[in-house]
Amino acid sequence: MNPPRLRVLIFDFNGVIADDESTHFLAFQQALAEEGITLTKEEYYGPYLGMDERTCTAALLESATGKSDPVRARRIAERKAAVFTSLTATRKPPLFPGVVDLVRQAGECYRLAIASGGRREQIEFALRDTPIENSFSVLVSAEDVPVGKPDPAIYRQVLEKINTREPRPNPLIEPAECLVIEDSLAGIQAAANAGMKVVAVATTYPPPQLTAAHLVLENLEGASVDLLESRLK
Repeated sequence: MNPPRLRVLIFDFNGVIADDESTHFLAFQQALAEEGITLTKEEYYGPYLGMDERTCTAALLESATGKSDPVRARRIAERKAAVFTSLTATRKPPLFPGVVDLVRQAGECYRLAIASGGRREQIEFALRDTPIENSFSVLVSAEDVPVGKPDPAIYRQVLEKINTREPRPNPLIEPAECLVIEDSLAGIQAAANAGMKVVAVATTYPPPQLTAAHLVLENLEGASVDLLESRLK
């Protein structure tokens, strides 16, 4: 039996479309340092990267202090967001090479969406005045789901929104007809648990750590719809 044809392409944002993971790390590091908590690059790029801001902050705080403190976690998350805004105010995060070409090409074949643990305002700011600003019919961000990656909720919500947006697809789109592009371990797990195919790009982690994905690419430069479809058969 042939695999289901692809009908939807879903992009993670940070580390896939926008080259801003290092800026998110610096913002977290500063916000935590102001609270007397140290965050190393090795720690951040371990279990935390790919989580939404809320989940990541709570996990970092509990790991450092040994206890849950929702009020303090919210304060740190808000401070981190403010630092990130300050860091990107004069230098908008660049889009990765190949992203614009792939999005434009894929938009002729698939419905396009973004599923990101980042804040909506950060995503919209990074996309503003770019050639792909209006390319995505659905955007689900951290504010839209109660729990972040690696939970599959964000990808399930993307599919629900696509299936209920006019004009509605007929027949309705199934998870196996969705292809997700991710860069983080938590994101790969979330998409796989939602029953979707996953392409991992090695912009954040080395390829040997991304083998849970159906396909691993060094980056999206030169990627095309034909390449993705042929490699995923």
